[in-house]
This record gives sequence, structure tokens and C-alpha cells, in this order.
Amino acid sequence: MTVTDTPDTRVAPAAVQPAAGRRASRAQTWAPYLFISPFYVLFLLFMVVPISIGAFLSMTSWTGVGTPEWVGLDNYARLFDDPSFYTAVFNTSVFTIGTMCVVLPLSLMIASALNARGLKLRDFFRTIFFLPVVVSPIVVALVFGLFFDQQFGLVNGLTQSVLGSSGIEWLTSPFWAKVVVIILVLWRWTGYLTMFFLAGLQNVSHELHEAAQIDGAGPIRGFWSVTLPQLRPVTAFIGVTVLVSTAQIFEEPFLLTQGGPGEATMSVAQFIYRAAFQRQELGYASAAGVVMFVAVFLLGRIAIRVFGAGDNR
Repeated sequence: MTVTDTPDTRVAPAAVQPAAGRRASRAQTWAPYLFISPFYVLFLLFMVVPISIGAFLSMTSWTGVGTPEWVGLDNYARLFDDPSFYTAVFNTSVFTIGTMCVVLPLSLMIASALNARGLKLRDFFRTIFFLPVVVSPIVVALVFGLFFDQQFGLVNGLTQSVLGSSGIEWLTSPFWAKVVVIILVLWRWTGYLTMFFLAGLQNVSHELHEAAQIDGAGPIRGFWSVTLPQLRPVTAFIGVTVLVSTAQIFEEPFLLTQGGPGEATMSVAQFIYRAAFQRQELGYASAAGVVMFVAVFLLGRIAIRVFGAGDNR
């Protein structure tokens, strides 16, 4: 009698996964994506979609009513041949460089003073320096307009009484109008950035300073060798933020000088505003907006590299 071996078709019970277990595994796999999905939905709606629409409109001629007319790269050719655009780029560069060169060291100096041991009324001074951030930009522009008025302004009144000068044309001179806009930007944002530096200074270990003092380092040497390296992440964040924000400046020159005198204080953002809402050239304004987006993006990436943002070294 021959015994025929038959293959064993039985499967180990552990290899058979119940349906409920498979559903639980799929739920665990998709759960992280579900939790982070609000960010991507908002990013898609408020970043990707507007940028895509702006890029499409930049290649059309459209007044905001009717069907856009396709013109290809004509808007870009016109933009790079427009003297007003180059004026706006120059003004924005002046605002950005002027603000960057002053606001970073000034904010750090104020934060160091507020962080000094034994300082009385510390919370009061913090509130005073942070107060300009919460004040309406319209109110700030009106007050600055009164301060720097050529005939009745407080600043010219002081210069005339103290120095005996005839006064400065603060808001009607192309040079001084830029200076006033930079002063306004500094006044509004120095206190805000000071709070970041102050938070960074409070996280610097006192043991490091004590070790530097034991090694013979004085206050200045300790600041350069201990404090500044510890503030590198905060400095990187502030530097990138100031650069990107100032490159898109709009409120300050628009409310204070309306871009004048002439186009002396017109920023790129205000150039886009004029093209879109004063001349109803939305296609042309979109082309300027695309160029501004690319420029700010590249500047942001360069600033990240320069300041070492995100670098844990």
C-alpha cells in the first residue's frame, strides 16, 4: 500500500491577521497624515493656489473685469523696461539695508540693557519698548507726520530753537523722506525684536559667563566670546525675519508719504498696489508680484545660509 504525501495547506494562526487588526493598522498608518492635513490644506489654499493664479495672470492683460487676454511674457518685458519699477527696487533696497544695519545691533543693545542685573522697573521698560508694536500703523503715521512737518513739526521746532537752523524738509525732500520712513520702521519694530533677543539672553547659562571670568575675560570679551555665539539661533531668526519683512514693506511709506515726493519712497509693494488698484492693470501688477515673490524667496534662502538659521552647530 502506497502512502501519498499531501501538502500541508494549513497556515499558522499568527499569519492570518483578523480584519479588525488590518483596519487598525491602516488607521495607525494614516493617522499622522490626518493630524498634519490642516497645515497642507491651508498651505494649498492660501499659498499654492494664489501663487498659481498670480503666475497665470502675469501673462495676461486684465482689468479685473471680463476675460483675461493672453499676452505671454509681454508684461515682464514691459516691467523690466519700466523706470518706476527700478526706482521702487532701489527704494526698497535702501529701506532694507538701512533697517538691517541699525535694527539688529540696536535691538541687541536694548535687550542687553534690559537683561542687566539690578535694573529697576524692568517690566515697565519692557512694556514701553513693546508698545509701538500694538499701536495702529495709521496712528503711528499720523503722529510721525505731525512730528516731521516742515512748518509746524516738533522736530523742526527743536532744531530751530536749539541749533538755529531754518528746518529740514523732512517729507518733501527725496533723501530725508527715506530717512523718515526708516526711522518709522525702526521705531515700530525695534521693541518687538528686542523681546526675541531678551528671551535669548535669558537662556544663556550663567555658568558660561562665570567660566569666562575665571579665565580672565572681561565684560566685552565675555559678550563676544560667550553671549553672541549663544544668541546665534535667535540672531538668525531675527535677521531672516527683518530681511523678508522689509523687502515687502508697504504700510510705512504708503501711510506716511504715499510714496512721495514723486516716487522717492515708493516700494515694490506700493508699485504693485498702484498698478493693480489705481491703473487697473492686474496682469502687469501680477508680473511685478511674481518677480517680487522670486526675489524675496531667494533673499530669504540667502539670509538663511548667511545667518545659519536652522544650523545647530
